[in-house]
Amino acid sequence: MVVMEAFDVLGDPVRRRILEHLARGERPAGELAALVGEEFGISQPAVSQHLKVLRTSGFATVRPEGTRRVYALDPAALDEVEDWAAGLRRFWEQRLDALGTELARGARERRRAAAADEGAGRPTDTTRRTA
Repeated sequence: MVVMEAFDVLGDPVRRRILEHLARGERPAGELAALVGEEFGISQPAVSQHLKVLRTSGFATVRPEGTRRVYALDPAALDEVEDWAAGLRRFWEQRLDALGTELARGARERRRAAAADEGAGRPTDTTRRTA
């Protein structure tokens, strides 16, 4: 599955809620329809359509159990999303680490300059503001 398709699937709050229920364990379709249908005010056929989208996109699996259909979370699709996000995380972590270093360097330089000003008897920014 293409990652952007995964975001289309995850973009729907009903499907996200179904996945949250499945993350806690397998659930029969009827139970999911009752839980999600009540919460979102949608019909059983509407919940079934969401389950179909989750199934065909690889986010959920289904198996027959007697007359019921039992759904389970398939973590493989979420792994693809996580891998994609990890690349972005590495990109931003490096930049944020560099920013943190620069901010710390600037703070040290300001403290040194303030200490030098105080030692030379010059007013610091703090004493100028309060005077």
